[in-house]
Amino acid sequence: MKIVAKEIEMISWTDTKGVITPLRLRIVREDESLQVIKVDKVITRTQEKFAGNLMIVFNCQSLVGNVEKRYELKYEISTCKWMLFKI
Repeated sequence: MKIVAKEIEMISWTDTKGVITPLRLRIVREDESLQVIKVDKVITRTQEKFAGNLMIVFNCQSLVGNVEKRYELKYEISTCKWMLFKI
């Protein structure tokens, strides 16, 4: 997987216990167009410290352009920002 570390827009769902599940993300492509990707499967969910900030790391899988892709999303808890970290 290649590190891209791009900020993204995210639609997520949080249950009553506070567990976050990403549903759909929107990313700005290199040609300035927007691409929406539905998160088909969350494979793993872990926590880590990245640059001193606590993050929730999601390893996910989706169908992107008729190709099954795995990628890594990060959610920064202190700022509530989402990032597409690897694809």
